[in-house]
Amino acid sequence: MITSIRQHYNSTFSAELYQSYLDDLNSKHLDAIEFRVAETPVFIDRVLKEKILAACEAIVDVITQPDFKKLTDSAVPESLRVPNENDHTHFIAFDFGICTNENGELEPQLIEMQGFPTLFAYQVWQDEAIRKNFTIPEHFSTYLNGFDETSYLQLLKEIIVGNHQPENVILLEVLPHQQKTKIDFYCTTDYIGIPVVCITELIKEGKDLFYERAGRKIKIERIYNRIIFDDLQQQSEEIKEKGKLLFEELNVEWITHPNWFYRISKYTIPFIHHPYIPETRFVSEIKPWPSDLENYVLKPLFSFAGQGVVIDVAEADLNNLKDPENWILQRKVKYAACIETPDTPAKVEIRIFYFWKEGEARPVATNNLARLSKGKMIGVRYNVDKEWVGGSLCYFEE
Repeated sequence: MITSIRQHYNSTFSAELYQSYLDDLNSKHLDAIEFRVAETPVFIDRVLKEKILAACEAIVDVITQPDFKKLTDSAVPESLRVPNENDHTHFIAFDFGICTNENGELEPQLIEMQGFPTLFAYQVWQDEAIRKNFTIPEHFSTYLNGFDETSYLQLLKEIIVGNHQPENVILLEVLPHQQKTKIDFYCTTDYIGIPVVCITELIKEGKDLFYERAGRKIKIERIYNRIIFDDLQQQSEEIKEKGKLLFEELNVEWITHPNWFYRISKYTIPFIHHPYIPETRFVSEIKPWPSDLENYVLKPLFSFAGQGVVIDVAEADLNNLKDPENWILQRKVKYAACIETPDTPAKVEIRIFYFWKEGEARPVATNNLARLSKGKMIGVRYNVDKEWVGGSLCYFEE
């Protein structure tokens, strides 16, 4: 987006450099990256960076309100509510589309948010691989608020591991070695030292949980939760049956507790009003339907990875909803095709990472990821036949 930097990057880019970059990315865990990696990072100037962070902080103002848990109590489906919820999430991810406003200026518009982890460890490795193969301008960093790789990983480890031994803290997922995000799981082990454990490996004795490694039964004291419980409900009967133990009283700490996935989510957006947050309403509270439905997108509250989203909304879509209280209607935002590439420009969505350490009044912005697209929807699964699209990261002007 910074013309001089973009032109220099594009003019010095080569297929050989890109392949070297991919080779380095894959060298740590061969064939673990199953999504497309974009040919370029995104360069963000200080003005747009401050707009993005201002929007994030406005949302954090709402999340840190004393009545936030009461406000969002209906967000957690009763069938998926997990006991022993703590006072706040440990992680938040804010997704912004980069758009053009009426004055032709670039601005962020919130698309989604989650009180849930994302690719926190992989992004460290990606930054290392990019810097090894491409020239990144001075005074640009993927990290925010003065963090660097060392301080970022230190905070991440403090939040996930705390005062426990790493072997007593597990990264828990459903069939983790089959997930498209598995590269992040493996990088988490590399940087943080905790094991990756499948839900099928859990051993329950009374209220205690264990897992086995090399013939040893090891007690679990903390769970770095990567299970999306909506996904858990789509698994085989055997896995769903195993998953029921997570809804029992257990002697474990959650990082972050599963209920926060729902509290900080699409459910929260209708309660927040800000210029960088598109108008969003629960379908159950809309009467009559807007006359300009072509300017809205219909989203289910309980889904992930863009599934169930209706881009071209018709009245029939709304009339046929059996549970309108579980859907939101959000004003469409028009992504700006602002990343110059060798063929058509790409659109970009930026995810900002917030970490919330125990004892702190507010979470803090730390890092990011980006996704480039030339299709109708953002996401690596929607751009399989295109180039200069896929997973990436932003370098922000400091």
